[in-house]
Amino acid sequence: MALNGVLLPSQPTTDLPDVRVIQVSDLRDVLHKGLDDFWAMPTHVVFLCAIYPIAGLTLFYSVFAYDVFPLLYPLASGFALVGPFAAIGLYELSRRRELGLDTSWAHAFDVIHSPSLMPIIAVGALLLSILGIWIAVAHTIYVAIFGDRPLIPLAFVQALLTTREGLTLIVIGNAVGFVFALLAACVSVISLPLLLDRNVGFSAAVLTSVRVVAANPVTMSIWFALVAGMLLLGSVPMLVGLAIVLPILGHSTWHLYRIAVEPDQGERPEYHPKRKGIRYAADFPASLFARSERPDDEAR
Repeated sequence: MALNGVLLPSQPTTDLPDVRVIQVSDLRDVLHKGLDDFWAMPTHVVFLCAIYPIAGLTLFYSVFAYDVFPLLYPLASGFALVGPFAAIGLYELSRRRELGLDTSWAHAFDVIHSPSLMPIIAVGALLLSILGIWIAVAHTIYVAIFGDRPLIPLAFVQALLTTREGLTLIVIGNAVGFVFALLAACVSVISLPLLLDRNVGFSAAVLTSVRVVAANPVTMSIWFALVAGMLLLGSVPMLVGLAIVLPILGHSTWHLYRIAVEPDQGERPEYHPKRKGIRYAADFPASLFARSERPDDEAR
């Protein structure tokens, strides 16, 4: 077992993971296992996901405070694009529970010790880029239809629901938003759990995620629809419901990965933390910013 309870991904390999064909009926089992993980670790997961509804409420406040109300819907819907990256700690807790290991909330941050940390961050950066491009495109669509004139919330809602321009914005905006959401889902649904489990690199992880979707178009389309529906349901009470919906989806996504990708039998390295040097008073003030390179036992 890994030192200090940190479980690292399996050793790197040049082979792409094998993907499986899964059935729609498997999604019920995936959700059941995700819900079971949630009930087994409710305090931890609500703590981890509390930041999501808080950030959402901050978003609402910013939209109203800075008079960008027309971008409220694109921002709120696009906020979910980075959800898979925010759920990385939940994948780790589900993985540890699956192996019968300790699932205290501190282990949700074990990802910082992973050799796959940089590819994981790269996937997160990709999702943030998709979000940024979506917001820019949404603003462009709005300006093209309504012009660059400010509209107060009530006037905008009225125009949206009662004018041809409003209907055009709804249809085009949702169609384009669907493309961005599908792109983000395809590259992240399997890649992040895979990187947590195996040290395969950014390209292999994203490609494997896309391959799973391509091999299971109907099943994965239903899964994406379930995710969208649950996120919408959790967003209704001022995003507070996301503190429950997101953990369930996060845990379920781990189990989706487990049934969609062939398991790896590779050996896992042990975690050996870097030995810290010590601070010497004689080195003040430099010792405030860096420790001595000499390890503690050599200093003795």
